[in-house]
Amino acid sequence: MLAAEFLDRLQRIVGTENLLTDPVDCYAYAYDNSRKIFPPEAVAFALDTGQVRDIILLCNQYHVPVTPRGRGTGTSGGSVPEQGGLALSLERMRKILHIDPANRVIVAEPGVLNQEIQDAVRLHGFFWPPDPSSSAYCSIGGNLATCAGGPHAVKYGVTRDHVLGLTAVTGAGEIIKTGCYTTKGVVGYDLTRLVIGSEGTLAVVTEATLKLTPLPQAVGGITAHYADIASCARAISAIMAQPHIPSALEFIDGAALDLIRGRHPDLLPENSRAMLMIEVDGGEAEIADSARAIRQACKNPGLITAEATADPATLWAMRKALSPLLRDIAPKKINEDIVVPVSRLPELLQGLEDLSGKYRIANVNFGHAGNGNIHVNLLVNPDIADEMQRAEACLDEVFDLVLKLDGTLSGEHGVGREKRAYVSREIDAPTLELMKQIKRVFDPNQILNPGKLFP
Repeated sequence: MLAAEFLDRLQRIVGTENLLTDPVDCYAYAYDNSRKIFPPEAVAFALDTGQVRDIILLCNQYHVPVTPRGRGTGTSGGSVPEQGGLALSLERMRKILHIDPANRVIVAEPGVLNQEIQDAVRLHGFFWPPDPSSSAYCSIGGNLATCAGGPHAVKYGVTRDHVLGLTAVTGAGEIIKTGCYTTKGVVGYDLTRLVIGSEGTLAVVTEATLKLTPLPQAVGGITAHYADIASCARAISAIMAQPHIPSALEFIDGAALDLIRGRHPDLLPENSRAMLMIEVDGGEAEIADSARAIRQACKNPGLITAEATADPATLWAMRKALSPLLRDIAPKKINEDIVVPVSRLPELLQGLEDLSGKYRIANVNFGHAGNGNIHVNLLVNPDIADEMQRAEACLDEVFDLVLKLDGTLSGEHGVGREKRAYVSREIDAPTLELMKQIKRVFDPNQILNPGKLFP
């Protein structure tokens, strides 16, 4: 139970209207998209950097765990208050502070939605490249916490590639400023890239200076269908080995295509067992050259068809509709965002197929093939104990396979609480200990998002 004195002082910092203590009200902040539930004892809504500092200093004084939170769209449990205490919501810090088209910069608070950033800068001819599937309702604070990616990361990179600097409050309650306002700057350690992706375990970001990219003049799309996964995987490697980099390269396996056919019977070739959704962008002439080169790279004996798409937006609508369709197979999905080098994708996809058969677990795979980032969905009924046990054993071997192929266990969803048990398989003991020492420097009392990331 939180002390009455603590709650009284917390109320004085944020005001009555920005503090929840009723368990019913707090319940909405007990879970994220991992669907695990850990209710906080209170929820505070900070409105500025000073309030975040004062809240964290107070939590240090009373040794209250504090879990920073954006919109709760993450899938790894990074924003659930596993140890109770205080949920620190940044959703009301929603100001766009500055738009500077001349220097390709926007400065914003963490509660601003990704889509709101896109809408604001599009008026000036720019976009912010990170584009997770939840972009319409995820906050940039959450994007920074997990180093979010998305389909266009294959050409444009992930969140940390598009941030110039941050204002943040450490776990010790100190306000720090990292990075600079310019695209070049090498003074001091790169704390900006350290904080981004740290999932709120080191500091709470309260302001971000984001680097913008000019909108392309035009966008084109290609869909390619294959008779088998192996042929599709070879095409991915061939596409990424030639000079014309697609702006997006998405893979959809046969099981996912069957789900789409169930709703749209005439949309796909009947004999297609794997599909690539490819986007190219740039000037009109550049698009034409890139499309020709990529269609040539698509060709191998397993290719059924590779055709231009009149409206690339239809590709993304179909891709984003996949996740809800998974419930047609089973009520629960175990969703992982593993990554391997692109050249190892044929081995990965074959291995996933073999493990699905070995453990008799339905598996649907799709994702960002251009980065080797595949979303593996093990589909199970949680009411069948034996099935859950088989799924867990299958997942264990999936992670072993990924590491054997020189891959990583998470490309964009983060570690949170869901993957922490596997971290020591990827990171050696001395490196892990150094990370823990860094955590202690930023957060000496271990109050900031405790229990996340580390085994």
